[in-house]
Amino acid sequence: MNNNVDFLVIGSGMAGLIYALKVAPAGKVCILSKINMDETATKYAQGGIAAVMYDPDNYDKHIEDTINAGVGLNDENIVKIAINESTERIQELAEWGTQFDKESTGKYSLAKEGGHSEYRILHHKDNTGNEIQRALSEKVKNHPNITILENHLAIDLITQHHKGKLVKRKNTDTTCYGAYVLNKESGDIITLLAKTTMLATGGIGNIYQTTTNPTLSTGDGVAMAYRAKAQIDNLEFVQFHPTSLYNTGEKPSFLITEAMRGAGADLVTRKGAPFMYKYDTRGSLAPRDIVARAIDNEMKISGDEFVYLDTRKIEKNEIINHFPTIYAKCLSIGIDITKEMIPVVPAAHYACGGIVTDEHGQTSIHNLFAAGEVANTGLHGANRLASNSLLESAVFSHRAAIKASSLIPGLEFEKDIPDWNDEGTVLNEEMILITQSKKELQSLMSNYVGIVRSNLRLKRALDRLNIIYQETEDLFDKSIVSEPICELRNMINVAYLVIKLAMKRTNSIGLHYNLDYPK
Repeated sequence: MNNNVDFLVIGSGMAGLIYALKVAPAGKVCILSKINMDETATKYAQGGIAAVMYDPDNYDKHIEDTINAGVGLNDENIVKIAINESTERIQELAEWGTQFDKESTGKYSLAKEGGHSEYRILHHKDNTGNEIQRALSEKVKNHPNITILENHLAIDLITQHHKGKLVKRKNTDTTCYGAYVLNKESGDIITLLAKTTMLATGGIGNIYQTTTNPTLSTGDGVAMAYRAKAQIDNLEFVQFHPTSLYNTGEKPSFLITEAMRGAGADLVTRKGAPFMYKYDTRGSLAPRDIVARAIDNEMKISGDEFVYLDTRKIEKNEIINHFPTIYAKCLSIGIDITKEMIPVVPAAHYACGGIVTDEHGQTSIHNLFAAGEVANTGLHGANRLASNSLLESAVFSHRAAIKASSLIPGLEFEKDIPDWNDEGTVLNEEMILITQSKKELQSLMSNYVGIVRSNLRLKRALDRLNIIYQETEDLFDKSIVSEPICELRNMINVAYLVIKLAMKRTNSIGLHYNLDYPK
């Protein structure tokens, strides 16, 4: 392909595909997918997408619920934009072929999840994200202006830095010209120039030992933007999903959607005792940060490795019809959830912070956009309200597409960009150096920078991480570029940001709970 495109999209989940479809009429689009285009975090989203559809729900209620969950750290203007535009974006997804579940009357079947005051979660059984991914992928594959490069990994964003100019984070003239991209099959590194670049690379979950994120979620977009000197914020707020299936050795951890608690399931100890009302008057339907900390505390008190989700009072037909994927998954490991309880543990699930963007998805670097989990729009504040993430992707990819399309007529491709310099590098023949560093990183993040933190734990994590960082940068400089070394490097950058932002915060709020600053 010609290595010059109007729109470069890094990531093929919901945020990237919506943006690609909307900018395609304005120019040539290239989508980079790290694996195959349908292997994304979107695919694993079970519960649904939150939007105001019918009375008695209204925009004000959804706005209030979002700000309450985010403990008031949300950007109120961004919250209003996302919620007020929610209905329109849902209608568009439906027009593009997404089959949301409906009642016999033809109205959408709406679920209720923790933190929501009304029924407003649109879903497709218990695999909503997979259905959205299917519909969007079909449209993208059939669009003549869109090229998809699967098994291609973005290594670094191209800025003035690559032309010898010193770029600092406080600069206001830093501009993105595209990206250096690794063709994983050939090993070639492409200089891919673009008038505009969209980062839609998803989350950071794999910096932890246990995560519901797919293995490709290694914080690549945040790390590339950070190295390019973009503004990053709120990454200390890592949401742990309270209920992932306890099944040792399985990666990613299988998610047990919050909608099961919305349908009547209760959290109980291994001895069968309900415990959530000790922590919150909403019981098992409290917001995720409260539920995750409660489970973490119960496990620490008892020494147990999991608690149970008791689904037995949900009618069998409802389980089979509304939660078929979960029913089948549990059955495959010998648990009939109509008769037996599900062993669950919290798992790293969602980054509420990321690359700082404005209401049009623009980052602090010119011609660089970000959308989806990689972005810090201000919608989530200190804690994401359930099912607001897919909504955020739909709204801000739409808005970013309008803005990026308007810029194209005034932009030209940057000249004299040097190719990737791999002079003096050799093939790394000791993978143990990478795999061991990755294990160390995941261990220190899980043990010191997890659901509950302290100043001492954070300091210890930073000290250990600095050693891993120095070793990895030295190895990267000497090695021929490969996916494992790039991912490790990105994970280290992101872990550093999580720790540093957590150390700056002198209170406990939302998803950041520090024993030295109790609420």
